[in-house]
Amino acid sequence: MRLFGYWAALLLLSFANAAAGAGDAARGALVFRPCMACHSVESGEHMTGPSLAHVWNRRAGTVENFLRYSEAMKRTDIKWNEAMLDQWLRDPARFLPGTSMTFAGVKDGKSRQDLVAYLKVVAEGKAPQPAQGGQGMMAMRNTKLDLRRSPPEGRVIAIKHCGDTYTVETADGKSEKIWEFNLRFKTDSSKNGPLPGQPVVIGAGMQGDRASIVFAASGEISAFVKSICF
Repeated sequence: MRLFGYWAALLLLSFANAAAGAGDAARGALVFRPCMACHSVESGEHMTGPSLAHVWNRRAGTVENFLRYSEAMKRTDIKWNEAMLDQWLRDPARFLPGTSMTFAGVKDGKSRQDLVAYLKVVAEGKAPQPAQGGQGMMAMRNTKLDLRRSPPEGRVIAIKHCGDTYTVETADGKSEKIWEFNLRFKTDSSKNGPLPGQPVVIGAGMQGDRASIVFAASGEISAFVKSICF
């Protein structure tokens, strides 16, 4: 009985240690918040980085329709299990030299455990929603705009170029002149991107002097920009 009690105590201790080491998915959703600037947990929704909806136990570099993997990531044969994710999240560049992921890593071990637990329940379809929280620019960067519902002041109907200046006309009847260096042309083919033929202008810059015009497809850009000087 004494021997049985000894082994029972060891068994209980091992279970307690495992529970202590297990991550908390709810806390992991909070840890994930800064990751939302580059990653979505919606299936098929790629941003700067691939969707993380189904990375658990998946071979690295194989998410469907993501075209921006580094050569190092495409060549590796690692699988994203708990141990590999923990090492990757600690220091991506050290774990996989040549990676294009410019992220210093999560140095706190408990936060990594929580983040790994969150990614696991994401794959199981049981994840809590990542908390948006915060105010100001960071909160805005973590929110994907639905450009298909842009108001008239955001819908572009004409773009004229003369010298170093673009004149952007919008559906509310207004126009604005923008220095060419401060205007970016982008595309968004996702479900939240603009409708075909209806580009959207988004203001940017600390002084409100910069802007991006987002098109549904790259072929629309040259068709919209007209070289006209008055």
